[in-house]
Amino acid sequence: MELVEEKAPKEENKIGERRIVVDKAYLYDEDNPLTVCKTSLFHTGDGFTTYDCNGDIIFRVDSYGRDNDEFVLMDATGKCLLTVKRKRPTLHQRWEGFLGERQEGQKPIFSVRRSSIIGRCTMEVEVYDGTGEEYTIDGDFSLRKCVIYDTEKRTVAEIKRKVDASTNVMLGRDVFTLEIKPGFDGAFAMGLVLVLDQINGDDPVEIGDEQVHPFVED
Repeated sequence: MELVEEKAPKEENKIGERRIVVDKAYLYDEDNPLTVCKTSLFHTGDGFTTYDCNGDIIFRVDSYGRDNDEFVLMDATGKCLLTVKRKRPTLHQRWEGFLGERQEGQKPIFSVRRSSIIGRCTMEVEVYDGTGEEYTIDGDFSLRKCVIYDTEKRTVAEIKRKVDASTNVMLGRDVFTLEIKPGFDGAFAMGLVLVLDQINGDDPVEIGDEQVHPFVED
């Protein structure tokens, strides 16, 4: 009688399921912390520049005072990767994402909406690729403290305050970390950051009777 060797259960793939929404070039095999910098401190969403761990530019967003209902995510060379646009009218502040530079009549590839029309709440993300993939964004973006979960409650990306490694000092909210988990689309994650910045990006912090802009650090 031939003995059949019992195989040990396969370990989970290190990079997990590949979640390509915008561009496979932004899928990573390991945790990839990106540094996101607001390029204007005066108006929400005026611009962003995103750098990798080597200081190279990965993404750019330049609004130049254009319609605040539509923003274009570009790569370092200026190629349009993704357009996010607010859908009107809507009670839940629904935003839609379009591949490349949006054209009239183009269908969105995903949408983001508030789970409630009042108060602080989670964000619900639906991807229109036929898989029914959904994500939940939990936390407070104005504090730069958010986690993006998939349907199995696995963390696929995280937004958090950035600490200067040389001084161990926490930087202001205009510079923060976007950590991309293995197999998740970094361009898609940055598109979600643009939407979060518009929905509840820089709410004033109340101190007594005074409102202080969150970029101002004590």
